[in-house]
Amino acid sequence: MNPNKTNKPCVYITTSKGRGVVYIGVTSNLSERIWKHKHGVTEGIVKKYRVNQLVHYEWFDTMEEATSRELELRHWERAWKNQLVTSRNPYWKDLSHELW
Repeated sequence: MNPNKTNKPCVYITTSKGRGVVYIGVTSNLSERIWKHKHGVTEGIVKKYRVNQLVHYEWFDTMEEATSRELELRHWERAWKNQLVTSRNPYWKDLSHELW
């Protein structure tokens, strides 16, 4: 992946091992944010439940578009979120390797 692309606005979904917790976030630097998730730098739910497996991400042209999508996804039922991830990543593999 082009390293410059990881500096675009993005909505991402991470999960804990076993898919117990699903976290939706927005960032302008996906590589850095996922590094923080993986190294326990991010406090709160991410650190507490080790929500560090990147399973879905979507790029946007503006942060406003990304933030709007994040809010939309946060209001979805869990089953819909699961279907979104499964439709693009059927085995829920960690996609973080695509960033480096």
